Amino acid sequence: MSGNSIGKLFTLTTFGESHGPALGCIIDGCPPGIEISEADLQVELDRRKPGTSRHTTQRREADEVRILSGVFEGRTTGTSIGLLIENTDQRSKDYGNIKDTFRPAHADYTYSQKYGIRDYRGGGRSSARETAMRVAAGAVAKKVLAGMGVQVRGYLSQLGPVKVDMARFDWNVVNTNPFFSPDAEVVAEMETYMDALRKEGNSVGARINVVASGVPVGLGEPIFDRLDAELAHSLMSINAVKGVEIGDGFDVVAQKGTEHRDEMAPEGFLSNHAGGILGGISTGQDILASIALKPTSSLRLPGKSINAQGEPIEVVTKGRHDPCVGIRATPIAEAMVAITLLDHLLRDRAQNGDVERQVPELR
Repeated sequence: MSGNSIGKLFTLTTFGESHGPALGCIIDGCPPGIEISEADLQVELDRRKPGTSRHTTQRREADEVRILSGVFEGRTTGTSIGLLIENTDQRSKDYGNIKDTFRPAHADYTYSQKYGIRDYRGGGRSSARETAMRVAAGAVAKKVLAGMGVQVRGYLSQLGPVKVDMARFDWNVVNTNPFFSPDAEVVAEMETYMDALRKEGNSVGARINVVASGVPVGLGEPIFDRLDAELAHSLMSINAVKGVEIGDGFDVVAQKGTEHRDEMAPEGFLSNHAGGILGGISTGQDILASIALKPTSSLRLPGKSINAQGEPIEVVTKGRHDPCVGIRATPIAEAMVAITLLDHLLRDRAQNGDVERQVPELR
């Protein structure tokens, strides 16, 4: 299967299935001399791992990462970095009843039609379990970016109909609750909503926002490799993502030019409707990206579908699933933004060296 790699200078290739023996990845192009340890990666993986609250899948995976190569005496060597996470809590028997059927809104049908074979155990390669390696690689990218003054952070801004009150926004709250909400007061409402949703046996979507600060001006290419295009590519590659917005996104439809344009003054930009990117190139302002994740498609509520013979059937999915995949998606979205930004930062350095750029103080 092709399409398992992303990036040009900082590249990531992942492998493994939901119910296989392990997940792994190869990172290439990481600069040498970066202090990195398994503990550094584990911090990010613990934010994503399953079973951390009653609102996520109860599959129990420690997601303990091992560094197999590319690090010597606590520092990257400049060679390829190999990472591995063993699967320890698979229950493949839960999926035996769907091996010859197609779950609605899942990848079962398309994988089967494209390859003529599919791993039906937990979705195989199409499972969100694959994203564990993205988070591990993202932790490496974050460490390199931090040394360059770039910080990538995300938060959940909407869970189904429940929205965060941005007037109560606090970054310090994000990692203190299971939803990655920056609004402490809305957490109880989210808890109540999810409890009712689980009892119903249903699922719901979510919106995640990512903010990258300290990004230098000049990252990105003007045509096909625009920074916003490649961010959209990397974010859209996350399981269940059906929409990506940069800056004001689809809100621009109702805006007039006088409202949307980010005017400039000697002291810098006066607004950031563009999300920190103009003409595919970073402006030096915060990069603002949002993703919309669809409701989980694996449900214990009956749904109409067909089997491998094309006959009509009723599908009920057993097993352990997230009633809202968006709850654990914040560290995944952060990882993909970090990986993409580091790749472009290295590409910019390779093309332009230490070009001195005169930019005003941005805000």
